[in-house]
Amino acid sequence: MIRHIVFLKLSNNSLENKRLIRDRILALKNVISVIRNLEVGLNFSNESRAYDIALIADFDNKEELQTYATNRTHLELIQDLKSKNTISKVVDYEF
Repeated sequence: MIRHIVFLKLSNNSLENKRLIRDRILALKNVISVIRNLEVGLNFSNESRAYDIALIADFDNKEELQTYATNRTHLELIQDLKSKNTISKVVDYEF
């Protein structure tokens, strides 16, 4: 199994905006069938080093992670987040 973790730091980190982005991410589960599990958490920490959103997605193998990574709907979401100056960090690992 492959675990894909992404942290997002938003230029607009209002709760309303975080919820909107969370819902857009969770909607990917309905579009991309290779996603085995998808979890999105909204940060409540006020630490300066904190990120605003955490995404955890599981896949059966690296090929399915690649299918997800190159999916059009996923890519459109990434482009939209980048256009809003979102900073992201990612970790992918086998478990």
